[in-house]
Amino acid sequence: MQKNNFTEFLIEKGLFLTAIFSIIMILIIILFILIEGFPAIQEYGFLNFIFGMNWAPSEGEFGVFPMIIGSICVTLLSLLMAVPLSLLCAIFMAEVAPNNVKKFLKPTIETLSGIPSVVYGFFGLIVLVPIMRETFGGTGFSMFTASLILTVMVLPTIISISQDALKAVPNEYREASLGLGATSWQTIKNIIFPAALPGIITAIILGMGRAIGETLAVIMVAGNVALVPNSIFSPLRTLTSNIALEIGYATGIHHNALFGTAIVLFLIIIILLLVANYMQHKYKIDAGSGYL
Repeated sequence: MQKNNFTEFLIEKGLFLTAIFSIIMILIIILFILIEGFPAIQEYGFLNFIFGMNWAPSEGEFGVFPMIIGSICVTLLSLLMAVPLSLLCAIFMAEVAPNNVKKFLKPTIETLSGIPSVVYGFFGLIVLVPIMRETFGGTGFSMFTASLILTVMVLPTIISISQDALKAVPNEYREASLGLGATSWQTIKNIIFPAALPGIITAIILGMGRAIGETLAVIMVAGNVALVPNSIFSPLRTLTSNIALEIGYATGIHHNALFGTAIVLFLIIIILLLVANYMQHKYKIDAGSGYL
């Protein structure tokens, strides 16, 4: 008995130390980014840095507003395409598909999540860019091309977590709904989906984080022009691409400005996560009051 208690004590303290270590590492990373990026923001001015329209390090201009717009637009457009496809696929796999189909689809989707981003980017560069160029004109490097690549990249994350959320809904919900005369589709739409909505929102949050943080694949197909896009077929540059493209040769205030870009990206992610977590909490309460 004492041996079991001692083992549980060690496991509990080990998990606690692991959690504390994770928090400390995150704080160190945040502190490092702030220390490196603050000089550029202080010298150039916070509002000028955030809302400046020109990014020209050789001329001492460090406005990141075009990259902010580019990051948000390409992320939202990719989610606009990925979320409906992911949810329909997750519903099919969790509620409709026979077992032999599930055995084929699940490992296929998991394989998509394991493909390196450089492979996605290379596919977009060789296949999608020429198609976009011939179909819509221009160079083919555009927000839409980058969004298509990101759509494929975030599909596995949203599908897998949404499927788990749907499968976690108690079978009593399904049986009660079908017992009252509802069809299978009515049960999915009115009972299962609302009950699984908090988990589905979590899936969308993680997919959004994957999309806004992606770098290499976006660099290869987005065009990397530091201008506000005027259409979905315009080239753009994201915040992550801006850092990756210039960090290798940046020095002085330019180096600090790139870390300032990382601070802006970090703030955007925090804002998006706060909004998404608020929605998740709200729908969790609504689902709980309505069905539990």
